[in-house]
Amino acid sequence: MVDYTGDEVERKTSKTFQFCGGNAMPSLLTSATQRVSRLPGLPAYVFHPSFRDKGATQRYDPRPLLADVSDTQQPYMVDEQTREFARRMHYAAYRAHRATTVAGREQWLTAYYQLRDRIVLGNRKLIFRAVRRHVIATAYTDDFVSDCHIVLIQAVAAFNPWLNIRFSTYAYTCLARALSRQSQRMASDCLTQALSFDSLPHGEPNVAAQGSPAPTDAHPAVRLDEYLRHDHPLLTQREKAILKLRFGWSDEGSNPTLEQVGRQVGLSKERVRQVQAIAINKLRAALIAR
Repeated sequence: MVDYTGDEVERKTSKTFQFCGGNAMPSLLTSATQRVSRLPGLPAYVFHPSFRDKGATQRYDPRPLLADVSDTQQPYMVDEQTREFARRMHYAAYRAHRATTVAGREQWLTAYYQLRDRIVLGNRKLIFRAVRRHVIATAYTDDFVSDCHIVLIQAVAAFNPWLNIRFSTYAYTCLARALSRQSQRMASDCLTQALSFDSLPHGEPNVAAQGSPAPTDAHPAVRLDEYLRHDHPLLTQREKAILKLRFGWSDEGSNPTLEQVGRQVGLSKERVRQVQAIAINKLRAALIAR
């Protein structure tokens, strides 16, 4: 049986940070809690003053929650149950940091990861909800789901259960941001590959880099210019104009900045970026389908 008692040494806390999908951002923690940077090999945690209370070991004992598997029979883990798991998870990390023996540290680390995994499994439906809503290319759904599991694990580790924020709201925001970034990277990769091996707009032959393999029958050339024609329905006229200006596909052949394009089309810099992202997503989906 795991021993969750013992006197251990307390560490000082550092400047607090909370992250969403792996990106650090200033936390919104109240004065009652602090996010503590981890020691090498140990997870970071949110510190609460009640951890120092005399009855904290009994109050945050992880064994009763881990022994009760009724939550695994539910379609999802309710918010209050998620909070209770998270509180004990952070306490387990706190005790692991303060452990004076290797055995004690390993016992609390085991409890930490067991609690964390139960939260992840209980809230994994958030992943499929986010992927269904934010992913267009169904051919890459499995890849997106795999990446989102990592994001969800990071969100669980960073979640502060003492704040008045629902875990589902916090985690879903992390997942949506991660999917947006991944979609943009995939769009850029698809466009780069198409421009490297296929034809340039307006029917001009593409001069591939020296030593680059020529397109084969297994990978037929994709003509980007067909999507930029005036009568093609995939993109709006505004989207076509912005892409032509931004990537040098216009008659001028220049590559102006977002601000310069905005002045030409009468839009703000941020709106040009949004329209460009929407258009690239449409092209990405069409290229993947081809």
